[in-house]
Amino acid sequence: MQLTDTQPEGELALGGIEAMAEPKRAEPWMRPIEIAAAGLLLVMIVTVLANVFFRYVLHKPLIWGDEVASLSFIWMAMLGAALAVDRHEHMRLTVFLPLLPERTARLAEIAGQVLVCVLLLRLLPVAVEYAYEESFVTSPALQIPMSWRASAIPAGIGLMAVLMVISVLRSREWRAIAGTLIVTGALVALCWWLKPSLLSIGNWNLPIWLGLLVAALLCIGVPIAFCFALGTLAYLTFASHAPVFVMLGRIDEGMSALILLSVPVFVLLGCILDATGMGKAIVNFLASLLGHVKAGMSYVLLGSMFLVSGISGSKVSDMATVAPALFPEMRRRGHSPSEMTALLATGAAMADTVPPSIVLIVLGSVAGVSIAGLFTSGFAIAMVLLVMLAILARWKARTEDMAGVRRAGLGVIGKTAIVAVPALVLPFMIRSLVAGGVATATEVSTIAVVYAFIIGIVLYGGIPLRKMGTMLVETAAMSGAILLILGAASAMAWALTQSGFARDLMTIVIGLPGGWVVFMLASIVIFLVLGCFLEGLPAIVLLAPIMFPISRGLGIHDIHYAMVIVTAMNIGLMAPPIGIGFYIACKIANVPADQVMRKIWPYLAALLVGLLAIAAVPWFSTALL
Repeated sequence: MQLTDTQPEGELALGGIEAMAEPKRAEPWMRPIEIAAAGLLLVMIVTVLANVFFRYVLHKPLIWGDEVASLSFIWMAMLGAALAVDRHEHMRLTVFLPLLPERTARLAEIAGQVLVCVLLLRLLPVAVEYAYEESFVTSPALQIPMSWRASAIPAGIGLMAVLMVISVLRSREWRAIAGTLIVTGALVALCWWLKPSLLSIGNWNLPIWLGLLVAALLCIGVPIAFCFALGTLAYLTFASHAPVFVMLGRIDEGMSALILLSVPVFVLLGCILDATGMGKAIVNFLASLLGHVKAGMSYVLLGSMFLVSGISGSKVSDMATVAPALFPEMRRRGHSPSEMTALLATGAAMADTVPPSIVLIVLGSVAGVSIAGLFTSGFAIAMVLLVMLAILARWKARTEDMAGVRRAGLGVIGKTAIVAVPALVLPFMIRSLVAGGVATATEVSTIAVVYAFIIGIVLYGGIPLRKMGTMLVETAAMSGAILLILGAASAMAWALTQSGFARDLMTIVIGLPGGWVVFMLASIVIFLVLGCFLEGLPAIVLLAPIMFPISRGLGIHDIHYAMVIVTAMNIGLMAPPIGIGFYIACKIANVPADQVMRKIWPYLAALLVGLLAIAAVPWFSTALL
């Protein structure tokens, strides 16, 4: 993936995957959709807060609260997915397109967009049918047809289809468009004719449709959610007897679990963190405390990533908060820009298990693992990795120029501490409320947003009203992009499971010599590689339903296994030359990737040593449970 200074502001999406590379161009007629999505997000947050108040203060839970929140959530997610199409913010992989000649890359992009149009237009009538079937089911509390909720899916798919068709037509690449349609039509006809033969080869269809086809679509820049959906649609159409209708049910289920309500709320929390400067307050406090010792600024960077991650839940937000505040002083002390960027990238990988980690929330949802347990263990695992990076940073700082560096006075430390304490409380409040069973992750996320918003107004200068509207729209668009990936990946994971692949894989793994040790090493390799290409969310949704039953069968603790695979994915995310988070760190630091690539390997090696220790010693993951 190439990130250049010519890319438009705001093009980097949550989790470190590049958004669609065209400049943002919001359609004027989409403005009401933006307002509706922002309004639904507010309704969802207010409903969850009301639930918390009525349950814990009045001891009279709102019977209809979850239904209203779920209804608002699915509509917000689907409208947000459409906004992400409009704003070109759907996550995709662009490692390979820059390697092609410019004209070839352009034609490949157009072909990918045409295929997305074909996908959406194919799914639209099925989505309408799905919403109609849901009309025969009545919600238990509100006593309304479930089609009110399910109609969000055809509405979102229809909006995305219109926006994608407009985008394709605006390209005016008529030959490429016509050629793609002709070739696609011919291939569909051929595969339909060959369907009996394809059915006869059984699970060899999996590497064809869910492997090679998805990989090819990723290479030509098709957004990840649509890659998964296209692969699943092709597999169901040509290699199985299952109706496409089932795919819509899996997409709905995958992106609308109640626990996922915390995803957009934590995204909004990250926006509030950036807007109020709460993260910068933490950085300033740590700098006043540790800045006078050798490797002190490296410690401050790592500590800031650790604490700020516990507020925002977003690697991009973390790096963008910490780098501008620390890099000038680190540069003055003799740190090379490439060395600082390498530490920034690996620090972000280290901090991703610190709650509220969206990856941990999704993992708990799809694998049936306690989110309270994941949040509790995540702190300990991040500390192990923090120590490994800090030891390496201290060794590298043995020649650091400390001339003119003075210890901050108690007055300065006191002032920065007073400013930082309200922000420092937030990550520990999130962890303690969830781990203590006081509130769910969803409820805690809304409490944290209200806390950050009020503290931001009282102590950090507040947020302009115009900025709040922009933040809500950005949150809806980003959340829609994330949740659509989860829905599409859930459909693909279902196809893998129904094929018998999971059963066959379990049989093979259990039969391997070495037991759980070999399985753990294989898991590390798998998730390291997947982390390079897909990042955490899609990889988790695809493989967690398959891998966790195997790990349980081998006697591995769920929390232990979860920490190992999440850490492995985070290291892969920052590993060049493929790791997509690595390029985002380079972009944020404004340092050429080839310079950082030479410096990052010792830091990655330190993380790998920490990962192997975490894998070998379950105590690191389970001691605090």
